[in-house]
Amino acid sequence: MSHPHPELSDPPAPPEDGLRIVALGGLGEIGRNMTVFEYGGRLLVVDCGVLFPETEQPGIDLILPDFDYIRDRLDDVEAIVLTHGHEDHIGAVPYLLRERRDIPVIGSKLTMALLEAKLGEHRIKPVVDVVAESERRTLGPFDCEFLAVNHSIPDALAVAVRTPAGVVLHTGDFKMDQLPLDGRLTDLPGFARLGTEGVDLLMSDSTNAEVPGFVASERNIGPVVDEVFRTAEGRLIVACFASHIHRVQQVLDAAVANGRRVCFIGRSMVRNMGVARELGYLTVPEGIMIEPKQLDDVPPDNLVLVCTGSQGEPMSALSRMANRDHQIRITDRDTVMLASSLIPGNENAVNRVINGLTRWGARVVHKGNALVHVSGHASAGELLYVLNVTRPGNFMPIHGEWRHLRAHAKLAMLTGVPEDNVVIAEDGVVVDLVDGTAKIVGAVPAGYVYVDGLSVGEVTETSLKDRRILGEEGFVSIVVGIDSSSGKVVAGPEIHARGAGIVNEDFEDVLERIENALADAAGDGVNDLHQINQLVRRTVGKWVSEKYRRRPMIIPVVVEV
Repeated sequence: MSHPHPELSDPPAPPEDGLRIVALGGLGEIGRNMTVFEYGGRLLVVDCGVLFPETEQPGIDLILPDFDYIRDRLDDVEAIVLTHGHEDHIGAVPYLLRERRDIPVIGSKLTMALLEAKLGEHRIKPVVDVVAESERRTLGPFDCEFLAVNHSIPDALAVAVRTPAGVVLHTGDFKMDQLPLDGRLTDLPGFARLGTEGVDLLMSDSTNAEVPGFVASERNIGPVVDEVFRTAEGRLIVACFASHIHRVQQVLDAAVANGRRVCFIGRSMVRNMGVARELGYLTVPEGIMIEPKQLDDVPPDNLVLVCTGSQGEPMSALSRMANRDHQIRITDRDTVMLASSLIPGNENAVNRVINGLTRWGARVVHKGNALVHVSGHASAGELLYVLNVTRPGNFMPIHGEWRHLRAHAKLAMLTGVPEDNVVIAEDGVVVDLVDGTAKIVGAVPAGYVYVDGLSVGEVTETSLKDRRILGEEGFVSIVVGIDSSSGKVVAGPEIHARGAGIVNEDFEDVLERIENALADAAGDGVNDLHQINQLVRRTVGKWVSEKYRRRPMIIPVVVEV
C-alpha cells in the first residue's frame, strides 16, 4: 500500500505520457475538496470547496485550499468541474475565479444555479457550461463523461476523466439509495460499463467507509417527520443544511398535511430554496409560505420555521435562538428538529445548542433519538459494490479523515485490488498514473488559507496562536518610559491586565521586580529597546507563571523619553 510520508520531497517534472493527480484538499479532512489533474501541460480542476473552522481557529470565517500550486499556471486550466452544489465542493470557486475570471465552470443545472447565486454576491459573472448525466465534454486532453449519482442534494454527478494515460473515475460524494425521493438513481450500469472498458484509477468517497451495510432510504424519514409534526403542540422549528432540498420538500409536504404555514429563516436558506423552486427541484404548494414579518400573524401551532444551524454554527439562527440572541424566543411549547447528521468535529457545538434549546423548555428531536436524517454518503456495503463493478486497476480513497481513508483502502484490498496499487494520499501529495500504475512521487504545499472578514490568506497560524492565547489566558501590558541615553526608568512602569485572572493588588510585587531588572540592565549599559522589551517580557512572564501558573500574552511597551 502506497502511503504518504512526512519527508516527501518536491515532485519531479510531470511524466510525458502520464497523468498527474494532486489533491489540494479533501484528504484527511471533511471538506475543502479540490483535485487537480494534469496531462500534457494542461490542468483540470475537479471541485473547489471550503472547510468550516473549528473552535481552535477563532475569528475565521472559511478555510480555502491553497492555490499556490496552480497560481502561476492559471492559463493552463481547461475548466473547473463541479460534482455537486455543497459548500465543501463549490464554496472556494469565487476565490479561484477572482484570480482568473474566464475559467469555464462545468456542472449540473442545480449546481450551476447555486454557484451563480453565490458568485452574484461576489460580483463575478462566470463562464458556465451546464451538463447532465450521460453527457461528455472534451476539455483539452481531458475527455470527461458525467454520470448520475445519488446524494443529499439533487443533481449530483460523478465524472470519468479519460486521457491517453488511462481512465480515472471520480465518484464525487454519493450513495446508492434505491428509492430516492426524486427517482434519480446512482448510475450503476454506467459504473459497470466503465469497469468493462477498464478503470485505471478509482477515486471514491470515503466518508462512511467505517459504517457497515447500506444507507437507509430517504423515504424512511417521511413517516418520522409526519409523526413529529403530528405531535408538536406549538411552533415547529426545523434546522437542516441550506442545500438539503429533499429534506425541505419533506417538511413542506408534512406542513401541508398538518395544516401549517412555513417560513424560511436565514439568507442562505432563502437563497437556495428560491433557486430550487425556480428550477423545479422544490415543489412549494400555493399559499403555504409566509415572510418573516408575518410570523406574529400566524398562531404558533400552525407555524413551521425552516432554518440553518444544525451543526451548531455560532452565528446561525438556531444557535442565536438557543442563546436568546434572536427575535424568535424559544418557549416550552416549541419543538425543534435537527434534520441532519453530525459533521465530525461539530459534536460539542451541536450539544451546546441542544442544551441551550432544552434549557428554555423546547422538545428537541435529533438523529440521536429519532430517524430524522440519513447520510448522503455510501456505507461500506455500497462502496464494496462500486469497487466490484468497476474493478479498478488502482484505487485512491478520497473525501474523508484518515480513519475513513484507511478503512476504504482495506475494502479495496478485500475486493482484489493489489496492496501496492492502493494509494493513500493526503493534501498536497502528488500521484502519477503511468503505464497503468499509480504511485506517490512527491508533495507540494497544500496548507490552509484562512478567510477572515475581507482578508484572504493574511491570517497565519501564528496569528491564530495569538488569538488562542488571548482567548484562553488573557493579556498583560506593561508601559515603561526610559532615558534614551542612560537606559534608566524615567516613567512607570504601569501594568494592566485583561482576562488573565490577575489581582490588581499583586501588581506591586511584579512592579518592583521590573524596576530592579531595568536598573540592573541600565547599570550594565543596556539601552537597546529590543533587549529592554525582552527583559520586561521575561520578568513578567516568570512572575505570572510562578504565582498563577498561567501563560498570558505579555505586551511590553517601552518608550524612549
